Amino acid sequence: MSNVLRLAIVDPVDASRDSLKSTLLGMEMVWLEAECSRYEFFADVVAQTHPDIGIVALNHNPEKALQLVTQLHDASPECSIVVISSSTDGNLILRAMRAGVKEFLPQPVRIEDLVAALERIGSQRFGRGDHKNPGCNVIAVAGATGGVGSTSLAVNLGCVLAADPQNTVALVDIDLCLGDADVFLDTIPDYTLLDVAQNVTRLDFALLKRSLTKHASGLYLLPRPVQLEDMALITPDDLRRVVGLLKATFTHLIIDMSKSFSAIDMVAVEMANHILLVTQLDLPCLRNIVRLMMSFGQMEAIKDKVKVVVNRVGLDNHIGLKKAQETIGCEIFWQLPNDYRVMVEVRNNGVPLIEQAPKAAITQSIIGLAAALCGNGQSPAETSDSTPKGAVGRWLNIWPSRARNGGAK
Repeated sequence: MSNVLRLAIVDPVDASRDSLKSTLLGMEMVWLEAECSRYEFFADVVAQTHPDIGIVALNHNPEKALQLVTQLHDASPECSIVVISSSTDGNLILRAMRAGVKEFLPQPVRIEDLVAALERIGSQRFGRGDHKNPGCNVIAVAGATGGVGSTSLAVNLGCVLAADPQNTVALVDIDLCLGDADVFLDTIPDYTLLDVAQNVTRLDFALLKRSLTKHASGLYLLPRPVQLEDMALITPDDLRRVVGLLKATFTHLIIDMSKSFSAIDMVAVEMANHILLVTQLDLPCLRNIVRLMMSFGQMEAIKDKVKVVVNRVGLDNHIGLKKAQETIGCEIFWQLPNDYRVMVEVRNNGVPLIEQAPKAAITQSIIGLAAALCGNGQSPAETSDSTPKGAVGRWLNIWPSRARNGGAK
């Protein structure tokens, strides 16, 4: 991918260099271009490989390392320098920043600190436009009330995205009380969100993926805790760290929210790139949309991410689309047709739509939504059925080969 950050690292200490290398190799957002064990050779390595970022470990010889940083800043100004050190000496940190360092990270490096540093550098290098923003596309899915199909959408959207071999996709169920994403996929997970949250500081990327349940579609699942009493053991900070880790590991992250909009849910709202607010065209749902949009409207960083998705369009006795749009005071981003028989069938079978009913109207609409969220589809105003035909064809062509190969590798 064009937005992947290319890295080169130098650390004369084999153990810490191997640990950092192992961490970097598990990250989707980076490509490890080169590694080096000698400070004196690293400037030539950078000159030859032209990485986006050079990571310099200071512990072995801080003086030599800082001289190298100065040399790199002068000779290869296009290379952003990140240094790591176990020292908390303010003078050393100041000298490093004056030498041209972009980020200073404590050693041992915490994964979430490394991810945040790389994202800041990536934003500066690639810009902040949606089509250039490096890293993971985080999609939070919330319902205006219970029973509107938000979990159905989250699960099937995740499976559609995972059908593309270029994507790695995870779904996190943060409805800590009544979440049922695992039922939709007919899985019995070995680990839950609680297990990952309690061990996040000890996880590497390989262990993280083994802690998730992988469905045949290629979608990775992290379900809610098993016991109700375990809900209290997961804090907003825990979820923030888990999401940060998953963002570095996957190209797409779907978060299935609860209906309570608790502090846990607000972490998802804060960290998402897109917030899909799922509703039906009835009065209770539309009233809740108005209330939620009023609250989100007061949050500058949130309101522009919210996208209203209307489910079960075509049901009798529903409020008309035009009237609904006037009521909520904003555009409807996407429409999902009413396909109750198909949805009940796939839910009871624990099989995603794209596998059991790839040509159904509801499946094709979700395929179009996936394409639109990835910047590959038409705008909703350009198509009456909210289904970009080209995107549908591409995704449907992908699925059979994925199914034959047993899902994503």
